[in-house]
Amino acid sequence: MKGIVFTEFLEMIEEKFDYKLVDQLLTESDLPSGGTYTAIGTYDHLEMVTLVSKLSEHTHIPVPELLQSYGRYMFITFTKSYRPFVDRSDSAFSLLNSIQHYIHVEVKKIYPDAELPHFTVEQPTENHLRMYYESERKLSDFAYGLIDGCLTYFGEKATITKTNLTDDGSHVLFDIVKE
Repeated sequence: MKGIVFTEFLEMIEEKFDYKLVDQLLTESDLPSGGTYTAIGTYDHLEMVTLVSKLSEHTHIPVPELLQSYGRYMFITFTKSYRPFVDRSDSAFSLLNSIQHYIHVEVKKIYPDAELPHFTVEQPTENHLRMYYESERKLSDFAYGLIDGCLTYFGEKATITKTNLTDDGSHVLFDIVKE
């Protein structure tokens, strides 16, 4: 997992809680990296799982809720860091439709070692998008937050229904229906 995902996660914790909590999480967690991250580095995704679990213990906020919140936060970061990707789209559905065949292709050019989830997207109607998520990292709640953040960014309202297609959460269907 790319370091930017870790550095932004720690920044979010500092903004929403405080630096003491960031320090406490890094100190209490037995992380192979030692908790030292650079935006361009690559780290084991299990370190993120550990950090989110520890944050949940300290805040009593369920892990799925934390990951969704972080996804929304991270979408704003993406709009700043990867502006050209966002500017190509005039709606949330347009951007979400471009993830697999444009955005992820461009990300791989910048970060060849990035391990990205795979999305298959269908649009049965003008107001309905189906996104099939596949990832061995099983961070679909983070993806949910990114989708929700995208809708918010474009000022669009929709209902997102998440359905696990496998017991382990590696395959998930997101049904997004605009209101």
